[in-house]
Amino acid sequence: MRWITATVCAVSVLGAASCGREAAPADRSAAPRPSILLVTLDTTRADAIGPGAIGVETPAFSRLAARGRVFSQAYATVPETLPSHSSIMTGAYPGGHGVHENARFLAATHPVAAEALKAAGYRTSAFVSSFVLARRFGLARGFDVYDDELAGGRAERTSRETTDRALAHLSQVPGQEPLFVWVHYFDPHAPYEPPEPYRSRYPKDPYRAEVAAMDEQMGRLVEAFDARVAAWGGTSAIVVASDHGEGLGDHGEPQHGQLLYQSTMRVPLVVVGPGLSPGVVDTPASTRRIFHTLTGWAGRSSSESLGAATPSPEVVIGEAMKPFLQAGWQPQIMAVSGSLKAILSGRIEVYDVVADAGEARDLGTSAQLPAPVRAVLDDYPVPTVDAAGSSSTAPLDNEARQKLASLGYVSGSTAPVVRRDAPRPADMVKLFPVIDQASTLFVQGRYEQVVPLLKQILVADSFNLDATMRLATAYSSLGKDALAVETFGKAATLAPKSQDVRLYLALHYARGAGWRRALPLLEQVLAESPERVPALEALALAREREGRLADSVALRQRLFALRPASPAELVQLGQVAMGAQQTDVAIGAFERASAAQGAAFAQHLELGVLYLAARRLDDARRVLDLVPATHPARAMALFKRAQVSVLLNEPDRAARIESARRGADATTRGLIATERLFK
Repeated sequence: MRWITATVCAVSVLGAASCGREAAPADRSAAPRPSILLVTLDTTRADAIGPGAIGVETPAFSRLAARGRVFSQAYATVPETLPSHSSIMTGAYPGGHGVHENARFLAATHPVAAEALKAAGYRTSAFVSSFVLARRFGLARGFDVYDDELAGGRAERTSRETTDRALAHLSQVPGQEPLFVWVHYFDPHAPYEPPEPYRSRYPKDPYRAEVAAMDEQMGRLVEAFDARVAAWGGTSAIVVASDHGEGLGDHGEPQHGQLLYQSTMRVPLVVVGPGLSPGVVDTPASTRRIFHTLTGWAGRSSSESLGAATPSPEVVIGEAMKPFLQAGWQPQIMAVSGSLKAILSGRIEVYDVVADAGEARDLGTSAQLPAPVRAVLDDYPVPTVDAAGSSSTAPLDNEARQKLASLGYVSGSTAPVVRRDAPRPADMVKLFPVIDQASTLFVQGRYEQVVPLLKQILVADSFNLDATMRLATAYSSLGKDALAVETFGKAATLAPKSQDVRLYLALHYARGAGWRRALPLLEQVLAESPERVPALEALALAREREGRLADSVALRQRLFALRPASPAELVQLGQVAMGAQQTDVAIGAFERASAAQGAAFAQHLELGVLYLAARRLDDARRVLDLVPATHPARAMALFKRAQVSVLLNEPDRAARIESARRGADATTRGLIATERLFK
C-alpha cells in the first residue's frame, strides 16, 4: 500500500522517501533559513513535563510550549533510545531504517537529517549524553562536531555537563552560516540520582526530580541559543521531544523497552519556529516527522513537516520488538488513529486513549478499527531473526557491552526460538526485572549469582533459548562441564538448526582439555557465516595450538578486518606471525602495538630481530637499544645488537661483540662462536 510504503521505507538526503516520492531541492534564495536547535529528552513521559505535568514543575519546557505548537498526542516509534533517535533522524519507522533495539547500527545507506542540513549550508553539531548514542552506532554522519566524549570511561553524563559543552561550543561558532545543534539529555534514566536542590524538592519521586533538573539545563540551553542567534541577526527554530517515556509501574512495566502502552510511547513534543502560531494539536503525530520538520526549515518542503500550516494526518505506528528479538515472544505493533490505539501482540488490544488515558479498558473485538489501522497491523514488517548476525548486529567489544549493561541495556546473545504460540510480553511482566538483572549479572561475569535467576526464567518460559544458552555458558565458565554439556544439549533440542548453539558449544570445548572437539563445530560455523567474530577468535587460537601458525595468522587478519584489534591482540598476532616466518605481517603488528602502548610496549627484542631480518638496520639498532638490561632474553638482545653494529660498521662494533660474549648464555654462546660477522 502506497501510504505504508512511504512511511516505513528509508528517507533520502533530499527529504523524500527513497522508495518513491521526490521532494524539491533546497531553495537557498528563499527567505533566510533559521538556525535550528533540536533537544531530545531521554526517558521523559508526556505527563512528566510541561504545563500538564503531574507532580513536578518544569518552567523551561512550559515557556517553550507557550511559544510554539504543542502536539498533545505525540508518539515515539520505539520505546528505546537508539531506534527512536534513528527514526527522528531519518524520518523512517524502524521497519524502514532497520534498527529495532539498542546496541545495533544504523546503516550508512539511511541518510540522516544532519547530512541534508549540512548539504543545505548549515553548520552542524551534536552533544549526546549517553554511550547508547555514541558515534559508532551511526548517527554522527553529517555533523561537523559530534561530541560523545564521556570522561573517565563513563557511560553517561549529566545534563549540566552536556549543556556546558554545548554552550562552550556555541560561544566560539562564527555566525556566517545557520546552525543545526542537536543536544541529547539522558538524566531521567534509571537509576534515578537527581542533584540538589531537586533531590530535596521531590524526595519521594526521584524520577520527576531528574526531569526537573534536566528542564533547568534545557532552559539555559534555549536561552543561550536564542541570544546567540539573535546577536547574529538570525531567527531561531526549536524542536523539543522525548525519545520515549518510562513505565514507572504502569501495566507492570518498571522502566521501558518491553511494552507499547502510553507511559512509554506517548511523549512530549513542541515545535517553535518562524510563522508558527502557538497552540495545541490533538491529532496523533509521530516523532519520526521531526526529520521532515528540520529539513523543511532548510528549504525542503514536505507535507509531513510538523511545522506545515496543516500537518498531514497519518496512522501513527510504533513497535516494541525487544522481547521478540531476545526471547522469541510475540512481536508488538502499535497503530494510532484519532482517539483509537490498537496493539497487536498475539491478539489485538484496542483503547480509546482520549477517554481512557491509562488504558484500563480494552475494547478488544468490540471496537471498529479503521481500514488503514488494520492494514498497519497486518502489513507492518516484523524483523527477521538472523542467527548469523547482520550489519545491524555488528560485534561489540567487552567494554561496550559493559557500558550498555551499566545503563540497563543488554541485548540477547542468541537468536531466539520463534514459535506461533509464544507468550505475549504483556503477560510476562513479572519476569521483566528478573531478565534485566540476569542479563546485567551475566555481562558482568557474575555467574554464580546469575544461575538461579536463569533457572527462574526457564521455569516461566522453558522455550527461552537465550536464557538456556546463558545458563549453559555460565556453567561452562564455572567449570561445571557436565552441566554445561547437558544444558547445551537442551538448547540443541529447542533449536536443532541453530548456529548459535553450535558456536557456543564449540566455545565451551575450546576453553578446556577437549579443545579439539571444537574444531569441526567452528569450521562449520565459519563455512556458513565467515564473519562470526567469536568463531574466528576461537579457531585462530585453536590453529595456534595445533601448530598451524600461518592459518592462525590468516584467521586473525580476517578477525581484525571486522573489528579493531586491541594492543594485546596485536602483540599476539606479531608473535604468531613471527613464528610463521611472516616477517612483514609481524613487523606491522608489533609497530601498531608499540604505537598504541607507548612506554608499556615490551616486544622491542622481537621487533629488533624482525627489522634485522628485513635488513632495516637503523630501525633494528633503534629498538634493540630500548631492550632493558633486566629483560630475561638480554643475552639475545646483546647478540643481535652486535650483529647490527657490524653490519652498520659502527665504530664501537668490537666493543659490542665483546659485550655480547660477556653477557652470553647457553643459547647465544654457540651462536657467537660460529657467527662469521664476528670473525
